[in-house]
Amino acid sequence: MLKPLEELVKIIRQRKGSNSLKSYTNKLINNKKFCVEKVNEELSELIEAIEKNDNQIHEAADVLYHLLVLLESNEIKIEDVMQELKKRQNAIR
Repeated sequence: MLKPLEELVKIIRQRKGSNSLKSYTNKLINNKKFCVEKVNEELSELIEAIEKNDNQIHEAADVLYHLLVLLESNEIKIEDVMQELKKRQNAIR
């Protein structure tokens, strides 16, 4: 189930290390303001899609992608976020 997410993180990290000017991911990584704006935009679109009960999966995927890019561009590893969530599981049981 999480294999596509792992593959996406791998691609984002590869793009982060490249100098490709054509890469949308690279553009986001190199412009933190733009990246934050996109996360906000995509989150708003997800909320709207949920309210309208339309296109939720597509919008949720956009949010996850942009959030992963934002995390990577700020040196926040998804593995560390997952570890934090794992710690919290014990607290909420």
